[in-house]
Amino acid sequence: MNEIRRSRRTETPFKELFDIDAMRVELSALAERVLGEGKAGSEIELRGQLARRLKVAYQAGHKTAERWLMQDGSGRRCAERLSRLQDEIIQLVHELAVKYLYRSDNPSTAEHMAIVAVGGYGRGLMAPGSDTDILFLLPYKQTAWGESVAEAILYVLWDMGLKVGHATRSVDECVRQARADMTIRTSLLEARLLLGERALFDELTARFDRDVVEGTAVEFVAAKLAEREDRLKRAGQSRYLVEPNVKDGKGGLRDLHTLFWIAKYVYRVHETRQLVAKGVFTAEEAKIFRRCEDFLWSVRCHLHFLAGKPEERLSFDLQREMAERLGYLEHPGLQDVERFMKHYFLVAKDVGDLTAIVSAALEERHDKPVPRLNRMIARLRRSPNRKLKESADFIVDHDRINVADSSAFGRDPINLVRIFQLAGKHGLAFHPEAMRLATRSLKLIDQRVREHPEANRLFLEILTSRNAPEIVLRRMNEAGVLGRFVPEFGRIVAMMQFNMYHSYTVDEHLIRAIGVLSQIERGDRPEFGLANELAQQIKNRQLLYVAVFLHDIAKGRPEDHSIAGARVARKLCPRFGLSASDTDTVAWLIEQHLTMSSVAQSRDLSDRKTIENFASVVQNLERMKHLEILTTADIAAVGPGVWNNWKSQLLRTLYYETEPVVTGGFSETNRARRVARAQAEFREAEQEWDAEAIDAYIARHYPSYWLQTDREQQVAHARFILAAEAQGRALATTAKTDVTRGITELTVFAPDHPRLLAVIAGACASSGAHIVDAQISTTTDGRALDTIALTRSLERDEDELRRAGRIASAIEKSLSGEIRLPEVVARKLTKRPRAFTVEPEVTLNNSWSNRHTVIEVSGLDRPGLLYGLTQTLSRLNLNIASAHVATFGERAVDVFYVTDLMGAKILGAARHSAIRRALLQVLDADDEANAA
Repeated sequence: MNEIRRSRRTETPFKELFDIDAMRVELSALAERVLGEGKAGSEIELRGQLARRLKVAYQAGHKTAERWLMQDGSGRRCAERLSRLQDEIIQLVHELAVKYLYRSDNPSTAEHMAIVAVGGYGRGLMAPGSDTDILFLLPYKQTAWGESVAEAILYVLWDMGLKVGHATRSVDECVRQARADMTIRTSLLEARLLLGERALFDELTARFDRDVVEGTAVEFVAAKLAEREDRLKRAGQSRYLVEPNVKDGKGGLRDLHTLFWIAKYVYRVHETRQLVAKGVFTAEEAKIFRRCEDFLWSVRCHLHFLAGKPEERLSFDLQREMAERLGYLEHPGLQDVERFMKHYFLVAKDVGDLTAIVSAALEERHDKPVPRLNRMIARLRRSPNRKLKESADFIVDHDRINVADSSAFGRDPINLVRIFQLAGKHGLAFHPEAMRLATRSLKLIDQRVREHPEANRLFLEILTSRNAPEIVLRRMNEAGVLGRFVPEFGRIVAMMQFNMYHSYTVDEHLIRAIGVLSQIERGDRPEFGLANELAQQIKNRQLLYVAVFLHDIAKGRPEDHSIAGARVARKLCPRFGLSASDTDTVAWLIEQHLTMSSVAQSRDLSDRKTIENFASVVQNLERMKHLEILTTADIAAVGPGVWNNWKSQLLRTLYYETEPVVTGGFSETNRARRVARAQAEFREAEQEWDAEAIDAYIARHYPSYWLQTDREQQVAHARFILAAEAQGRALATTAKTDVTRGITELTVFAPDHPRLLAVIAGACASSGAHIVDAQISTTTDGRALDTIALTRSLERDEDELRRAGRIASAIEKSLSGEIRLPEVVARKLTKRPRAFTVEPEVTLNNSWSNRHTVIEVSGLDRPGLLYGLTQTLSRLNLNIASAHVATFGERAVDVFYVTDLMGAKILGAARHSAIRRALLQVLDADDEANAA
C-alpha cells in the first residue's frame, strides 16, 4: 500500500495543469453565493455548478497534459500528472462538501473517514480515459455523515462525466472481502491514501498485511497467473498481433502490472528498484522494466488522447498518426508506422522476458505452483536433476533444460545453439535461468560461431526437426539467439507489415510457417489437402524447411523482397550446409514464392495459356511440389481464417492442370480422370438421386467446375439449385456464415448475362455489404452460379443471416429492375478516411490467354469497388467472360477475362490506354458515386 506520492519533476509546472488554490477561492465564492440565496434545492444546484466548473478545469488540464506529453515524451510522467490532477480535484470536492454541505465542527470518532485511491488509480498512474477507483474508508461505528459526504463527492464526479468505481467500507469489511475476492485483494494491494484519517488507513494497511497477505503468496500468484491466461485467451495469445491491445494484450501494460502485483505481494516491495535488492532483477533488468513501463504508458496516453476515448487497441487507422505523434521517421524500406510498431513489439518481447525472470525467481522461492506433472516426475526421480549424455554442459531440471553452471556458454559459445537443439531433440522445456543467461551471453555469437560447421549443423537440425521446430525456434527468437546467429533474420524481428493481410510480425509469420510445414509433413491437418500428399513424395525435405524459413527474410528492404530474399538465400544456404543444387532450388522457391498463389487465385485455370505460362515458370515437377507446399504453409501462416477450402481447391487444380505439361504429357492423374473422380465422389454423396437425374445434373456443369469446387460446396450447390427449380424460381439466392473466415457467403443462381456481376456487386454496395471474394461459374444451359463472400458485420449468426437476406432481396430487386443501382449506390457510399494507401495499377495483357484480353486491376479495397469496375467495363462495351476477385487485406486484386462485343481480343494501344484510364479513375475515386 502506498501513501500519496508526487514526482518532483511534475511539481514545478503543476499549477498550469490545475491551480488548486485559485480554484478553491473561486469555488468557495460560488458555494457561498448559491447557498446564500437560500433557495430550495440549493445543495443540488451547488453540486451541479461545481461539477460544470470542475469539468472545464479538468478538460483544460488534460489538454495541458497532452501538450506536455508531446514536448517531453514521458508516458509515465503524463500518467503521474493525470493522477495528481484527479487527486487534487477529489481533495477540493471533499473540502467543499465538508465545509458547505455537511459541516461538522466537532466531529465524533464515527464522523471520520479516509478517502483511498485503489486499483490502477492507487498506483498514482492514470491514462486520460482511465477509471477512477476510490474507497471511502469509514470507522466501524458509522453515522449518516460519512455516507452523505461520500455521496456528494460521487455525484460531483459523475456529473463531471468521470467513470468512478467506488466502495464504502469499514476496515473489517475490507479485510473480509479481500480474503474472499481476489479482485478486491488486488485492488487493496495498490491502496494509496488521498486524504482524511491516517489512523484508519494505517489500520487497514496493518490488517491487510497480517490477515490477508501473510501466508497466502502461493494462492495469490496462482490466481494472478490464471487470470493472465484467461485475459490473453480473450485478447490474443500472441504478442505479435499487428493490432495489439496495449492494456490487455500479451506484453502490454497489464502484464507489467501483474508482475508488479506479484512482486509486491510476495516480496513486500513498493518500487521496482527494490526487486534488485531482493535478487529478482539485476540493475539492468530493473532499468528495462522502467523503460518498458514508460514506453507503454506513453503509447496508451497518446492513444487515449488521439481517439478521444479509452481506446486500448492499436488499430491500423490509428497507428500511422500514433507514429507521427511519437516522432518516428521513415527509413528506406520501412515506413514510420512500421518502425513504431517494431519498437512496440520489441518492448512487448522485453515484457515477456521480465515475466519469465519473475516466474523463475518465484519457483526458486516455491511461491509459484509447480505444474502437477512436474511434481510427480520430481517425486519419481531419485534426483530432480540429471545430466544429458550429449553434453556435460547441460542438465535436465524437472523436464526443463538448464545449464550445468553459469560458464557453460562462455566455455563454448556453440552451446548457445546446442541448448535449443538438445531441447528439441528430447522434447524439453526451457529453464528460465538458462534463457536469462543465454540473453546475457548474446555477444559471444560472433562471425566465427556463425560460420562454424557444427553450429550450422545444429541449427539445421533445429529447423528441420520432426518434433516441434516452431516452439524451439520461437524460444530461440525470444532469447535473441536466432537473430544473432542469423543476422538477416535479426533484421526482421518484431517487424510489422502495415497491411490488413498479415496478422503477425514478419518473424512470427516465418516461425508459424515452419509450424504449418511441420503439420503438413505429419498430416495433422486434413484441410491442407494436396500439400499433405506431396510432402510424402518430395526428395529433400531440408531444402523445403530452409525455403520456408527464408521466404520473407528480406522484408523491409527497398527492393522486391522476393528477389532480395533469393540473394540472401544464396549467401546463407552454403553456410547451413546445403549443396549448390539445393541452394539454387531454395533461391528459386523464394523468388517465386508468391507466384502459385497469385496464379491460382487470379487467373482462369481452365484457360490453356494460364497453365502453359505457369509451367514455363516451374519447369519441373519436383520444383512445383515444393512450391505448392511452400505456398500452402505461407498462406496458412498469414492469420486465422486465411486458408480455406476454396484456396486449397484452386491450388490442387493448378497443380494437376500443370502436371502433364511439365512432365511432357505424362500425368499421374490426367484431367479427364480427375473430372470423372470428382463426379463419382459427388454421386457417392447424393445416392438418393436416380441415375438419370444425377447424370442430367452433372452434365449441366463444365469440367472446370468439378475441378475448382470442393465436394461440400458441390453438394450444397446441387441442393440449392434443385430447390429453386422445384419452386419455379428463375432467380434464387442462399446464404451461409463462416465464422472462421469472418465472412458470409451469398450464392446467386440466375440467368447469365454480361452485366450480371455488375448488378450483384451494385446490389451488395447499395446494402452496405463489402465483397472480399467471388467464385463465378456458368452452367451449360446458360445459368450463372456465383458465390460472393461478404465481410461479416454482426456477431450473432441469426442477425447476420437476416442481413444476408436483405442483401439477397436487394440483388433480386436489382436484377428484376425494381431499383436503379447508380442512384442507390451514390446515396449509400460516402467518403471516409483511409488508414492505408495502395498504388493503383491496371494491366492489360493479350499473352495470358489465347481467347481473351486479361485485365488485372489492383488498388485500395473499399465497398463498391467491384461495382465501379464492372460498371466501367460494361460502359466500355466489354464482355466479361470470367472474373477472379480476391482481397489481400486492404489490397483488392480483381482480374477480368474480357472480349469486345464481337468476341475478339482488345487490340490497339489507344484502346488499351482508354480502358486503363477509365479503370484508374474508379480506383482513384473517393466514393462510388463518382464512378457509377
